[in-house]
Amino acid sequence: MSNRLFSAIVPAAGIGSRMGQSIPKQYLSLGDQCILAHTLDALLAHPAITQIVVALNPQDADFATLPQSHDPRVVTTTGGAERADSVLAGLQLVSQDWVLVHDAARPCLTRHDLDKLMTHAQQNEQGAILATPVRDTMKRANEQQQILHTEERQHLWHALTPQLFPRQALLQALQEAQGPITDEASAMEQTGYPVKLIQGCASNIKVTQAEDLALAEFYLRQQHRITE
Repeated sequence: MSNRLFSAIVPAAGIGSRMGQSIPKQYLSLGDQCILAHTLDALLAHPAITQIVVALNPQDADFATLPQSHDPRVVTTTGGAERADSVLAGLQLVSQDWVLVHDAARPCLTRHDLDKLMTHAQQNEQGAILATPVRDTMKRANEQQQILHTEERQHLWHALTPQLFPRQALLQALQEAQGPITDEASAMEQTGYPVKLIQGCASNIKVTQAEDLALAEFYLRQQHRITE
């Protein structure tokens, strides 16, 4: 890879209500530390990432207790009610021209996937996201959860993070976006910006349900990132 450097933004202002826990899901324990700490470790371990901006809830009292919060590469900002608001806040502080946005609750990101994403952006000057192809049969349902029809799964992908774009292009896309923006690529798509899919590891899961914790711990042990 070339010597291009990157900033990263981690939106972490959510409360994770689907987990049914009394604390935000990013602070749930996963082995020897919390989910967010593992996520930050994965980004801090990459030498091309010079800065991480963590967007926090205004009431967050937990982040300052993490060892990672004292790393000089980590800065914080106040996030918003929506993901796009938190990313926009982070974009005001980033120091590099290219920005990775990564979910706070994706702790199992590997160095190999980061390298693939960065190499593509550096060689093609094109934004990209990590993704995995859909393997299961996909059903379209109505509001009563009755099947309407089966979706053709060919060319369907699960969007993952990080998602990597030029800072200025992403800033403009988010500022001009219409409708719900569930990830950065959806805002870039609205502008006509071509977004490349880079196949990543299926282990790069997002901890959303309680049962995801055990699976994430399994993957982190495989990566030797959780010690006994």
